[in-house]
Formats: sequence, C-alpha cells, structure tokens
Amino acid sequence: MPGTGPLARSMDKQFEKLFVMMAEMKAGQEEMRVAQAGLEQKREAGQAGLEQKMEAGQEEMQSGQERISTNGWTDFVKASQLVASLRGSAAEVLKGIPAGKLTDPTTIKKALESRFGDSYLTQFYRTELKTRRRKPGQSLQELAADVERLMSLAYAESPLDIRESLAVQFFVDAIRDEETQLSTRLMDFTDLKSALAYSMKFESAKTASKVSIHARSIEIEDDIWKERDDKFESLGIGKISEQSCC
Repeated sequence: MPGTGPLARSMDKQFEKLFVMMAEMKAGQEEMRVAQAGLEQKREAGQAGLEQKMEAGQEEMQSGQERISTNGWTDFVKASQLVASLRGSAAEVLKGIPAGKLTDPTTIKKALESRFGDSYLTQFYRTELKTRRRKPGQSLQELAADVERLMSLAYAESPLDIRESLAVQFFVDAIRDEETQLSTRLMDFTDLKSALAYSMKFESAKTASKVSIHARSIEIEDDIWKERDDKFESLGIGKISEQSCC
C-alpha cells in the first residue's frame, strides 16, 4: 500500500493498537515472520500465475513455533500472520474492520470472503495449515484428513510432489505428543499416507508399552504379597494379605 494519502493514514491509525501488541510478543516471533516470508520454493517453470517460491526452511519455522508455544498458536498470532501477509486490495479490506477485531482471524476471513469470494482466501488457509494442532480426542486419521482438506484449498495448483512434502510437514507439526512427533519427523517421509501409517503404529506401540508396564508392576506386587503370605504361613500365622483387608 502507498505510504501517504487518506487511506494510508486511516490504516495507520487502525493498526496502531495491533502493532503495539505485536511488539510485546515473545522473543522469536519476529524471527518467525521473517523466516516464513522467505519460505517459498520455486515451482515448475511455465505455470503461469503460480508463485515462484514455496515453503522452505522447516527447521527455522519449527524453532519459531517452539519459542511461541508448545501448545500451538493463539488466534492473535494467526491474525497477526494473516494481516502481515495481505497485499494490495486485500489489505484495504482491513480498513473496514474495527481495531478490536483485527486480532480475530475469523473476522478477517469473513471480510475477505465477503469482498472477494474464495479467490483471496488462499493465504487464510495457508495460515490455518501452519497453525493447525491436533485437537483433544482427535485421531491421527482425522488430523491427516483435516490437513488434506486444507492442502486442497491452500495449494490446489502446486505440483503433486510439493503438495505431498508440505502435507507431511504440516501433519507432523500438528502432532502434539513430542515423542510421536519427533519419531515421525526423523523418518523423513515424502507422502502423508506413509507418515500417517507410521505415526499410528508408533502411538499404538507406545500405548501398549504403557499398559504392559502397568500390568507388570501389578504382577510384581502380587508376587511380593504371595511371598510374604508363604513366609507367615510357614510360621503358623494367617496370610498377611487377609489380615490387611479384614
């Protein structure tokens, strides 16, 4: 947007409160925004109208996410990312949004949808992908399906290999359990189906291991009581386990 004129001055006033809040965010937020601004890889040559770069630098993005919160981004951060990404006429839509609502991503989405329809929602869906986290009670299959849905909206015209690679990245980032996430990430899968299958097996094995350890601890405790009962019986004393429960 131009730096002078009535529109720019109006936008400056409207964004003043938002920028003050953004300046107080945790250390690393600015680094995250700068890193994400350059996370675009080149797409296949000759595809008119497509962007020239795609998301790259997974380590930088992951590091920035961890600095902000281990439990995912807040709506405020989502809105901040979306506001910073808008350009031209899409950014002008923000002029009609009250300052207090500029931190609500849903309000921004509705404003864009009302003005442009679906054509300007690509950036919103990409922000949704970057901030998506597994919900309590949500299965890994449901999470993967959610990622696929957003990928079809955010990167519909991207080459298949790029879509698959990004889908894996977003899926792994969305897994809250640190052990499952790290183990799946280290496998370097190139397609979402493989990443999903592995993470499900790992999660199942982890759960089974916990159950086995718990069952084993009960068996050991029972063996200890049995051994004590045998000793007391040999001395002509009733079972200690029976005495303790009467």
